[in-house]
Amino acid sequence: MFKLTLRNLLARKVRLVMSGLSIVLGVAFLSGVLVFSNGLSTTFDGIIYGSTPDGVVRAKDFAEFDAGYSGTPKNVVTPEAIADLEALPEVERADGDIAGFGMSLLASDGTLVGGTGAPTLAFNYHDGPNMDGGSILELDSGHWPEGTDEIVLDTGAAENGDYELGDEVQLLAPYGEIEQTATLVGTAEFNGGGTAGATLLIFSTEGAQELFLNGHDVYNRVSLTAADGVSQEELAAAAEKVAPDGFEAVTGDKVADESQAAIGEFLGIVKIFLLIFAGIAVLVGGFIILNTFSILVAQRSRELALMRALGAAREQVTRSVLLEALVLSFVASTIGIGLGWLLSRGLAALFRAIGLDIAGNALDLTASAVIVSYVVGVVVTMVAAYVPSRRAGRVAPVAAMRAESPHAPAPLGRRATVGGALLVVGAALAAWGVVGAPGPDALWVGIGAVIWILTVAVISPILGRPVLVGCRAVFGRLFGAPGRLAGENALRDPRRTGATASALMIGLALVSTIGVLAASMNESIDDLVDEEFTADYLVQSVNFMPFSTTVGDALEDVDGVSVVSRQQWVGARYAGDTESVAGNDAAFTDVYDLEVEEGRIDLQGPEAFVYDDFAEEHDLALGDPLDLTFPGGSKLQLEVVGIVKSSEVTAPINVPLEQIENAGLTRQDTSISILMEDGADPETVKNDLDDAASDVPIVAVYDKEGFSDSIRDQVNQLLYIIYGLLALAIVIAVFGIVNTLGLSVIERTREVGLLRAIGMSRRRLRRMITLESVAIAVLGAVLGLGLGLVIGVTLRETLKDDLTSLALPLSQLVVFLVIAVVVGVLAAVVPSIRASRMNVLEAIAEE
Repeated sequence: MFKLTLRNLLARKVRLVMSGLSIVLGVAFLSGVLVFSNGLSTTFDGIIYGSTPDGVVRAKDFAEFDAGYSGTPKNVVTPEAIADLEALPEVERADGDIAGFGMSLLASDGTLVGGTGAPTLAFNYHDGPNMDGGSILELDSGHWPEGTDEIVLDTGAAENGDYELGDEVQLLAPYGEIEQTATLVGTAEFNGGGTAGATLLIFSTEGAQELFLNGHDVYNRVSLTAADGVSQEELAAAAEKVAPDGFEAVTGDKVADESQAAIGEFLGIVKIFLLIFAGIAVLVGGFIILNTFSILVAQRSRELALMRALGAAREQVTRSVLLEALVLSFVASTIGIGLGWLLSRGLAALFRAIGLDIAGNALDLTASAVIVSYVVGVVVTMVAAYVPSRRAGRVAPVAAMRAESPHAPAPLGRRATVGGALLVVGAALAAWGVVGAPGPDALWVGIGAVIWILTVAVISPILGRPVLVGCRAVFGRLFGAPGRLAGENALRDPRRTGATASALMIGLALVSTIGVLAASMNESIDDLVDEEFTADYLVQSVNFMPFSTTVGDALEDVDGVSVVSRQQWVGARYAGDTESVAGNDAAFTDVYDLEVEEGRIDLQGPEAFVYDDFAEEHDLALGDPLDLTFPGGSKLQLEVVGIVKSSEVTAPINVPLEQIENAGLTRQDTSISILMEDGADPETVKNDLDDAASDVPIVAVYDKEGFSDSIRDQVNQLLYIIYGLLALAIVIAVFGIVNTLGLSVIERTREVGLLRAIGMSRRRLRRMITLESVAIAVLGAVLGLGLGLVIGVTLRETLKDDLTSLALPLSQLVVFLVIAVVVGVLAAVVPSIRASRMNVLEAIAEE
């Protein structure tokens, strides 16, 4: 039987290739995602462990990656304190670190380099080792900075900024004098490999002190190297005893763990996001494999019956078909894994475009990726081939003597009953999520949606009949006999047509679901901005980092400006968690009218007002104390004097702006709200504000419409990525239609010959097959778009606290329907040409 199976496979090379394509594409995406995910982890692990020393002395309550969010503490470490640390017997060396958070790099043409994805890291250079004893940085070209006006960039930043060694590099400082320059003397990378998209600005110690510490010979962190035989825990314990006030000593492992925790959450979301799309691709491929083997078994009914007549048992015939599937899945999975390695580089390029750069040497096939890809490819194929293989084993030997098909199609009544019940179950789960089930509401809707999609795919021969009947009527009226025949062909085997359309249906259902959520989000953004954006203009940095207060000083001098309100967001510890704190100036209430539920919001001294949900969560009432701890260990003891309804224009905790400085943080602005004078010309004021902020390219001045557009642009950027990933599922579905039509043409060889013999021209034959393909695509589109609308509307209902408005992307849905028709036309190209080129006499003689 094994030899016979291989002979059958090799005897049908075209069918073999067409059958394997869906497996290849599904496994390729899965393999690519696994390789890319491993590359993500490898890149960041290399950077984290390659840049972390044995121990660190840092500001208290100032975990890694908190700097830009929590604010920059003013407390510093003196050279004397570093000498005390280095004198400890547990310490081999202590190196002072200087970090300048919020620094920005401009390209030679004045545009911003980086900053919109991965962060910009500015720090001083020293040759202290990492926890493995290696160097933290590796020099690619030039030399390390020595003078106060010298800088080293990472290689990518130098290329993106169009800088060469010896050029004057343009910089923007986060406070003090904004515009700075330095001479590029070298390029470097982290020792772990690459920068993951981060921009590195490396200064000499004196240069960093001049930029970030007003030229004082002090530091804001210390890197510790343990003496021989000293553990990290012993190192940290010894350093803690002599650490300056407001500082703590921690192990390098703790720093690395914090870094991994901060990055790991983001990486986990990216990995899950990609694995979902890989699962979709595999699912779509599974439907096509099922359909393909069903057709192949139907076409070989007489052959299989002859095998039974010659003595083959049912189990042998079933095993023969499953063996074909096993061989096919193994070969296709092998090819898919190879393509996946190439696809991982495509994914890396896609994410590089949004600021996440993965080291090329980290994108390697791992044993786990290969094993998982093989297991998924083989298992999905074998499961999909199981039902057709059992059907093959049931072919009666006497069927070999019949000319007609040995199987009459089973009635669809049972399928309709079970499918209807499952649709009700899915609807019940979705409704439970909408009314408030335990756990995340969207999760219950998601489970119900999965049941809907799979059920609709199974009962598509029933649900899709009205669509196919409509296509037959329309095609017949527009195209005559070829149109009617195309409609009849699509209706001839509703199971086959439905299974083929289901692959496209799944992709378009997800596309339309995302479209509903994206349209609702954009509509909600517009409504929220209309309701809460009461300023005439809002000034923020494009990378959402705080910026120098000198920007606001310049804006205050613009003619036509009446009110300028400044706000600084920082992070503080409260009840064990890091919370967002907004420092608002006295003009805040002149611009924004918050809904006050209790108390007041005009703050004086150590007072605060909070969101109602924050007060409820922490059981706070008017008059209660609110003690906040800031980086460096400084504290604010505040009194709650107001409770307001939550709003997007401020933070859950709000304090007077001057309290931010009292907390020991450097004063910066996060956003500036502006009101015009009565009678001022909006266009003139806007132009003057743009001119005033033009020296700082990271800062943008938005009116209400521009602010909405900036947020929608971010939503649409993510939307395009999602559509791009879903496009793979649609491509697989296209191959499914090509596969089905191609096999159908082979199956109907004699019929095609008879049509040609009675006078149908090649052009009309091609039109017939093309219209049949279009009917299948339209069926998938109608089912997918309709189901996607239902799922999208239901999901939006569970997210109505965030997506406050429902919007249906009707124009997009029309575009998707047109794309489906185009897909149908393209999918028919090869099968229709093949059919039209058949030799009429040979086709008629086909048994």
